Amino acid sequence: MLRTAGNRITWLGHATLQITASNGKIILIDPWVEENPSFPPSMKSFKRVDLILVTHGHGDHTRDVVSLARAHNAPVVAIYELALYFGSKGVANVLPMGKGGTQRIDDVEVSMVHAIHTSSIDENGKSLFAGDAAGLVVRLPGGFTLYHAGDTCVFGDMKIIGELYKPDLVCLPIGDHFTMGPREAAYAIRLLGVHHVLPIHYGTFPALTGTPEALRELTQDIAGLEIHALKPGESIGESKRAASR
Repeated sequence: MLRTAGNRITWLGHATLQITASNGKIILIDPWVEENPSFPPSMKSFKRVDLILVTHGHGDHTRDVVSLARAHNAPVVAIYELALYFGSKGVANVLPMGKGGTQRIDDVEVSMVHAIHTSSIDENGKSLFAGDAAGLVVRLPGGFTLYHAGDTCVFGDMKIIGELYKPDLVCLPIGDHFTMGPREAAYAIRLLGVHHVLPIHYGTFPALTGTPEALRELTQDIAGLEIHALKPGESIGESKRAASR
């Protein structure tokens, strides 16, 4: 059983996550809301957003960042160039960082790690450079640690990420075509040495053909591994009461 120290992780379709921390704060990762075909319609309104984390600049990860940040006065963490872009669009509190760095925002610690992918912003028919794509390691209240790999292929240094940060839950893209498919994700799980995986970035479009079932088939030999295949809007995480027992 995955114990999350009272933190709750909700998959909102594609690569969007909502983390409800044990102190009640709301953290969004790669928020794509309005045009996301897999986003639960009943969950599109946020009463509060306390922090936004962004892995890279593509529209299916950033399209609602500016509007949400401005509406909730939420700080935005992103790689340097992308953070400056958000700042130019009226986000008052941008927190730029680089790979290998860690910064603390109140009681949340965010480390930026490598990812292998492209990163750009489409604006007025032009593609603007948005810095490198990245992954994010988020250490939540109570010590629960989540690794959101962003959009990436498998790469050997995932072994370092696993050994250095020891994530409790890993969010891996499995859709194939633009990111890892199940075959590559299965290898990534072995490199990371983890036992709890949340598949993301699949099923949104016809091209994203990878499935949790295929990932399970390819990892059935890994003892103790749990693939948390959620439907959009479903969550992982025990209640605060359960966590305190």
